[in-house]
Amino acid sequence: MDPQQPERDWQQLEPSYGLKVFLTVLYCLILSLGVLGNSATIHVAQVLQRNGYLQRSVAEHMVSLACSDLLVLLIGLPVELYSAIWFPFLSRSGDAACRIYNFLFELCSYATILNVATLSLERYLAICHPFRYRALRGGRTRRLLLAAWLCSALVALPLLVATGTEGYVPAGRQTPVQNLTFCTSLSQHWVMYRTSIFTAFVLYLLVLAGVAFMCRAMILVLRAPMGPAEAGASGDHKHQSARGKASRKQTILFLVLIVCALFVCWMPNQIRRLMTAAVPKSSWTGSYLTSYIKLHPVADSFFYLSSVLNPMLYNLSSRQFRSAFLQTLLCRLSLQHANRRTLENSGASKSSNNTLRPLLQRSLNRIRMATSSRSTPPSSAERRDSLNTTDRPQGEGKLTLDPQNTTNWPQGEGELTSDSQEKERNQLTHCPTLPDEQSS
Repeated sequence: MDPQQPERDWQQLEPSYGLKVFLTVLYCLILSLGVLGNSATIHVAQVLQRNGYLQRSVAEHMVSLACSDLLVLLIGLPVELYSAIWFPFLSRSGDAACRIYNFLFELCSYATILNVATLSLERYLAICHPFRYRALRGGRTRRLLLAAWLCSALVALPLLVATGTEGYVPAGRQTPVQNLTFCTSLSQHWVMYRTSIFTAFVLYLLVLAGVAFMCRAMILVLRAPMGPAEAGASGDHKHQSARGKASRKQTILFLVLIVCALFVCWMPNQIRRLMTAAVPKSSWTGSYLTSYIKLHPVADSFFYLSSVLNPMLYNLSSRQFRSAFLQTLLCRLSLQHANRRTLENSGASKSSNNTLRPLLQRSLNRIRMATSSRSTPPSSAERRDSLNTTDRPQGEGKLTLDPQNTTNWPQGEGELTSDSQEKERNQLTHCPTLPDEQSS
């Protein structure tokens, strides 16, 4: 067999030059946006936490998630661009570098998804089991994050042994072709590699299912009607409860969006990994290899895109984060502390209430005066004076007042009964406009 024939066959499987240029531009764009977005996310999360807009536990989860995304981009994209796009069938990195790269890349990748799981778990306990959540306080968040990173290291640990550089040995030869070496799974550790890949895939599905279940439980709790204690709370407590519920809804929205993003962006890469673990390389057919090579750039593009989407999802789920993020990008972040802002708003509301109180008091005084003047009956002297008029002729219009005969008195003219007094008072106190305002 011609030793150059296998080399020509491998070169036919390489991407075209135009596709290489397109993928290079796309990867550079993803790398730039991912580094910028995740770096700004780390800064904004710390600023919001210091100023009281973000809980410390949520801020620590956001920082850890952004760090894992940054490491995935910085470790994976440059190596991927060189070894998988431009020189897919030539590995010059060496066996040790290949093993370290696979270990670190797997560790950071699964740290991302486990950080999402720990954030979901903490929010689930805070919303659905608040008493248990308070009992677990005291370094809980950092312990969870440390456990997530250690679990990711355990998932990636077999790749230190099961991967390395391996050359292509054509049929009829005992030694590999020197210019055809791959950073791939080793044939002598095939069982370990296969077990590691399938275990990681099961962990991926369990995390997605667990986060989806916790999000559903949190949504049901927040949609439940308020209890009697919350319904009878004062205005300030109701306002604080509404603010807390709004922030929790934002966290749940972010978790729902990130689960959807992880499912869509990670699934092609998981399928590609399962293809390497399902069938040994020695049993691959030409069509199987062609399908794998065509799927590789598509799966990796979606996978790296997930590390760019997280800052965008933060901006979609929180207006406060979006404002601070844009200010950070414009290099003019100026954020007032939440306590000072609340104090100023409460002071403004109190001052407006104080300005309204004199007007209200004045209106009430006018209503009382009008009610008292209309409800006070005239005295007997005032009645005699009004009856004994001097401009009438003598003998005309005189009324004979018989103290024993009270039928001659017109009912309701001289004095008001208790029912009429109450009716007049109700009319005055429930009148939509003041008497002075009516006359004017």
